[in-house]
Amino acid sequence: MAAPHAWRAARVTPLSELNAPPRMTAVALRLAVQVVLVWSLWRGLYAQTGTTAGLSRDQAVTYAVLAVLASRLRELDQYAGRDTVLQHMHFGTIVYWYLRPLPPQRYYALRAAGEQLYGLAWALTGYVICLAAGVVEPPGSAAVAGVFALSMLLGQWVLYYVMLVLDQLCFWTIRNTAAMLILLFAQNLLSGVYAPLWFFPDWFVTMSAFLPFQATLSVPLSLYVGRIPLSDAAFQLSVQAAWVVVLALFTRLLWRRAARRVISQGG
Repeated sequence: MAAPHAWRAARVTPLSELNAPPRMTAVALRLAVQVVLVWSLWRGLYAQTGTTAGLSRDQAVTYAVLAVLASRLRELDQYAGRDTVLQHMHFGTIVYWYLRPLPPQRYYALRAAGEQLYGLAWALTGYVICLAAGVVEPPGSAAVAGVFALSMLLGQWVLYYVMLVLDQLCFWTIRNTAAMLILLFAQNLLSGVYAPLWFFPDWFVTMSAFLPFQATLSVPLSLYVGRIPLSDAAFQLSVQAAWVVVLALFTRLLWRRAARRVISQGG
């Protein structure tokens, strides 16, 4: 497959949504409801207090709303396009990934890049609206904005590899819907999607520090709201970069081993 045509793989999941206007309307409505509910919840929690777990009300609300918006970066309906690894393994069509001129790992990366760019459009649109409405606070300075952007890029890179590992597990478990749901819940919990990690017990925070999940979202958002100062940004960015390297090497090994287990079953 020629390089210009290879990028068509990036359009697989976004096109499935763009060609279904009712689905896009539902996404916009659900995102708006999530933002309103999260905004109301955290403002209510801080109604009788000023600062909790090192976060003021405005910091907590900004963190929570940005976490909702950031979830749109990869929260696309891949099942509608019947192009998830889990579906391909179940129906036996995963073998076609290995018969194309485009290697499966490159196809997966291109498709993920398209999904994240499409999700970025949703997240940025929501961010601009929330910023204009005063729902979220702007970054403290241009330096904070720059560090946040770099950290968010690294965080999404880490998230790509985390999600890739979850998909690669399908090569060994074949039908693992329950396991995937549990792992996705753990990813959201440990990355700070549901709540900032500082609200959890010390042992929980310490444990999560040894896992890659908080590097996906908690670190970028903590830099944005000022919970992590700029003086510590270099260390946090280096940790994120280290996770990118480690996970890249690990998933490369899994791709090689997965190729030996390709079978055709089901449909």
